[in-house]
Amino acid sequence: MLDYDFENSVGFWVITAANDYQRAINDELAPQGITYRQCQVLGFLALEGPLAQCKLAELMRIEPPTLVGILDRMERDGWICRVSDPADKRRKLIRPEAPAKPVWNKVVAAARRVRRRAAHGLSPSEMATLKRLLACVQQNLQSTPTANEAG
Repeated sequence: MLDYDFENSVGFWVITAANDYQRAINDELAPQGITYRQCQVLGFLALEGPLAQCKLAELMRIEPPTLVGILDRMERDGWICRVSDPADKRRKLIRPEAPAKPVWNKVVAAARRVRRRAAHGLSPSEMATLKRLLACVQQNLQSTPTANEAG
């Protein structure tokens, strides 16, 4: 009745693995009072530097109102601050504050533990192949579908 070839679905395997990875990170951080979403905020700030709230919500793939609650808590805890964008005073930029540093260190330690678990049993060559293949999947999905693919 609901027939689908999951065994050959790239999406099924990628999404399932990503969900399991996210759950593992969350399981590592929850006892320390850090949520996965807070981890994402700090991660994007570490990667990109200060970001506008709307850009951060886009990167996290969540609605801006959802992000506001996350940022409110992080700001209350002193992990981030919202400052006016010098280029556009109407926009607020999110930037990390000094109290976020020990939190970020915990996030990085948890991420390294999860990375080791996820890569257990994979050789360096297999890891390189996995990265290359996932990069290819990303590239394929970021490009515009051809007429044959879209049909």
